[in-house]
Amino acid sequence: MNDLVIRDALIVDGSGSEPATGDVAVRDGAITAVGEHGLTGKQLVDGSGLVLAPGIVDIHTHYDAQLTWDASASPSPQMGVTTVVVGNCGFGLAPCHPDHRDLTLKNLTKVEGMPLDALLSGVNWEFETFGEYLDVLAARGVVPNVAALANHSCIRTYVMGVDAAQRSATPTEIKAIGNLLREAMESGAIGLGTSTLESHNGEGGVPMPSRFACDDEFREFARVLGEVGRGVFQITKGAATSIKFIEELAALSGRPVQVCPMLQDPGHPADVFDCMDAYAAAMSCGRELYGQVTPFPEIMDFNLREPYPLESLSSWQPAMAASCDEDRMAVFRDPSFRERVKSELETAGAPFRFSNQWNTMTIKSKASHERQVPDKKSIAEMAKAQDKHPLDCMLDLALSECLETNFTVGMFNAEEDAVTRLLTHERACIGLGDAGAHLTFFCQAGTGLYLLQRFVRERGDLTLQDAIYRLTRQPAEAMRIGGRGSITVGAHADLFLFDADTVGIGERCMVDDLPGGLERVHTPPLGIHGVWVNGQRVVDARGGLLQDIQPGSVLRQFRT
Repeated sequence: MNDLVIRDALIVDGSGSEPATGDVAVRDGAITAVGEHGLTGKQLVDGSGLVLAPGIVDIHTHYDAQLTWDASASPSPQMGVTTVVVGNCGFGLAPCHPDHRDLTLKNLTKVEGMPLDALLSGVNWEFETFGEYLDVLAARGVVPNVAALANHSCIRTYVMGVDAAQRSATPTEIKAIGNLLREAMESGAIGLGTSTLESHNGEGGVPMPSRFACDDEFREFARVLGEVGRGVFQITKGAATSIKFIEELAALSGRPVQVCPMLQDPGHPADVFDCMDAYAAAMSCGRELYGQVTPFPEIMDFNLREPYPLESLSSWQPAMAASCDEDRMAVFRDPSFRERVKSELETAGAPFRFSNQWNTMTIKSKASHERQVPDKKSIAEMAKAQDKHPLDCMLDLALSECLETNFTVGMFNAEEDAVTRLLTHERACIGLGDAGAHLTFFCQAGTGLYLLQRFVRERGDLTLQDAIYRLTRQPAEAMRIGGRGSITVGAHADLFLFDADTVGIGERCMVDDLPGGLERVHTPPLGIHGVWVNGQRVVDARGGLLQDIQPGSVLRQFRT
């Protein structure tokens, strides 16, 4: 007998084909029947009036640390996500020598917006190597399925120590770095994650270790992936990294390459489409390149203690190097600092940095403990009224409140017609949610729900079946994750039941569920009626996460 039957749902199977109403049956964690009516099982779920889809495959998350204290990877399962990929951008926890643990956590705090106190009290260091990290997750149990990219910055630090964030590697070190990738692949890595992005800075504003890698180091990684014969190369691309070089890595490795972040930058509105078209041209030459995209506008909350949107400005370095509020405030008062920042903002600059988006920057709150929303005038409007440069207006306001002022700014993807072009581009792969990171800035774990809400139901830019394909089967295939992302007989029973008329995300709020009761930004899911991982229910009919159920798998075998 079947363990589970979901009856009379509108089945959107992940293939992109037309939906059809019917039943789906599950036994021993696998799908046994699709589309028939009147199937029986031990558990029956009424899906009438609801959509049944494969669970969302989120290929760009940063749950590496959180999974050591939170098996659920909250809030992703409640957002319909049944598989997550961690280790993106080359940031993670392993491999890590015991004497590098504090540095690793401080880097994560800076580069990925994770509260240091939460990391220090939450991360359970029961591992050193990458394989041991996967073993710990598997022994502990996980709610969603988890695949992990090997982390470039961790590998580099393991070989070079503190020099990893100071210089290029020697040929001997490059060989050792490549051997650690090989070891990680043999232990079950899905590929390699790395970054050359200018805004990826660690403790003290120092660039993350991967940003010091020379071209030969990247070529060594490509050779290793080619020799292993499997794995994905994920790179968060900085302005200095050319598409030609990425094509070289794809050709050398023979492996698919995921390039991030593909966002429309208001300072360079056409650039992202030029990149995507270049990936399409590369594909025609047999080089499998994808551009990771997101439906979300990039809106960030920040204050001048942690001004992530501004940290890609080279002139901001003195503020990043400051170790306390008193020193930061001295930097912000310095007229020469202000003039250098203004001068840099007047230049065309690099893509994916703050580009004078003063019109979209507003005050979120005037003290960290306040929750009321103040006057919503933009910083540009306030500056004009005060006859000031917007930078001076922002800095003076923050200084007057001892850096307690919280701001919000819309950075990228503001034009929804352009976002639709990105989402539907032939080389687009939806990701970039950054779930588990930037916890004080935003919450985009609900990327799939927002796509269904805004671009399917409200705007009608995508059909339901196309959106589900782009959230499930397509990313699973691009990442070589077998048996997931589709509702077909024999596939793993990762399922997502929702109401197409109400699915989406709610208003942003703060929740205090991090270790030590620390807060993070949250966007509650809407319209969720159930989520199953490997045939076991993890989210109930009201969208609540079920406790003490950890049916996920730590994935270690992938298609070539």
